[in-house]
Amino acid sequence: MDLRQLEHFVAVADELHFTRAAERLFISQSGLSASIRALEKELAADLFIRNTRRMELTDAGRALLEESRRTLASVAAGRDAVAAVRGLHRGRLRVGTEQCLGIVDVTAELARFHDDHPGVELQVQQTGSADLIEEVRLGRLDVAFVAEPGPAPEDVRFLRLATEPMQLVCRPDHPLAGRGATGWDALADAAFVDFHPTWGSRRITDRGFVAAGIPRSVTSEVNDVHTLLDLVERGMGIAVVPAPIARKRPDVLAVVALPADAPSWHVAIAVPSAAITLAAETFLAPIRARFAV
Repeated sequence: MDLRQLEHFVAVADELHFTRAAERLFISQSGLSASIRALEKELAADLFIRNTRRMELTDAGRALLEESRRTLASVAAGRDAVAAVRGLHRGRLRVGTEQCLGIVDVTAELARFHDDHPGVELQVQQTGSADLIEEVRLGRLDVAFVAEPGPAPEDVRFLRLATEPMQLVCRPDHPLAGRGATGWDALADAAFVDFHPTWGSRRITDRGFVAAGIPRSVTSEVNDVHTLLDLVERGMGIAVVPAPIARKRPDVLAVVALPADAPSWHVAIAVPSAAITLAAETFLAPIRARFAV
């Protein structure tokens, strides 16, 4: 058994699909299958249940997965320890972020780190917070800037940076625009524009309406802040968004406060519960100092 086999096994266990795992590892599917067969032969145990409809881990596979993650994390920690002695000259940093968080300028932070450590390979992913948190949990991202959609899942912890209110945005000629604040009942029959359900702000908004017992009709779902605001500006619906997004178009959109019991928007850094890499620690150090987290 070698580290490469464990890496192959963890990738297949994460994806539960040989083709996707092979693409993630940049190897052929036949080579990956051969590696897993060799590992199963060495352990004298089947690691996966395979059939035409789905693939899942066996009991032996689940037991090996926990130890494999621990082993690979220990190896990474050993590499980091050596790198710390020599200085951070090489390595890799994988960063994820949701769009327009507003609290921290992620691109500026990435540029700062790149200038200070040009030998470290930077990989950046932008998508919804739910997907980013899962990527951190699976070890595919070292750190992610997210809107907390709820409690942190197992193997992930949140470093909260700030809290902002959720606010309603609409056209100035909308019936709600003249109000300083709105109640839940006034929103029951409105058409909404919102983000895809993987976005943190969408999950927060959904949670608020469910808690208030108010049904909501989302007629348009988008994956871009500017498109959402464009649709609201053109009268396609109203939207509930975090305050930093609500402030983006003060000349063309009205901002209305939500009820006092509306959930807040928490911006956080998602990191693994276990030790994080030296590159991630170095990248986060000035941010953590600035926000005291």
